[in-house]
Amino acid sequence: MARQKRASIHYVNNAEFSQAVVDYVMTVREAKENMNVLPVVPDYIAQCFLRIAEGLSHKANFIRYTYREEMVMDGVENCLKAIENYNIEAATRTGKPNAFAYFTQIVWYAFLRRIAKEKKQQDIKLKYLTKSGIENFISNEHGDEMSAQVIDAFVDTLRSRIEKVRHHDAEVKDLVMQEKKKRKAGLADSNLSEFLV
Repeated sequence: MARQKRASIHYVNNAEFSQAVVDYVMTVREAKENMNVLPVVPDYIAQCFLRIAEGLSHKANFIRYTYREEMVMDGVENCLKAIENYNIEAATRTGKPNAFAYFTQIVWYAFLRRIAKEKKQQDIKLKYLTKSGIENFISNEHGDEMSAQVIDAFVDTLRSRIEKVRHHDAEVKDLVMQEKKKRKAGLADSNLSEFLV
């Protein structure tokens, strides 16, 4: 007896979702033409946005981020902002609308923007920690020499780790720049004379 596979809680039926998005975009267009109040996004579509964002956030690329919930909410927010821009006439291989792919792409880029924003914040925190006296934030409750040595050792370890991370990030950035230069130089300097007779 074979076990049935349980449906994922993040599953979105593309055909139903795409049709709901097309119907909503059509009503928005009619409302704009008649200068009426724009309709509210239906609950079904909003729930699908949340499922898409949650499902994508569980992929290996994003699962380990501590701010995953913020990423999901950014994705949903961007989808709500972009729903009116959905092109119902866009050609697909099947000839049917594919709203799932469109909004998954929007969520993907929202995640990348959130990661970049959080990395920038982390860099600011690290700079603040290194430039401010970290030892001022650590209290020496006992006030004895041994506690002071432990605090100093901790501060030194923390500073060295911060420097290692900063040094590693700089090396990675340099490597990426060198690779980009090589690619550009390789494309610009490509010589096909050896293949010509």
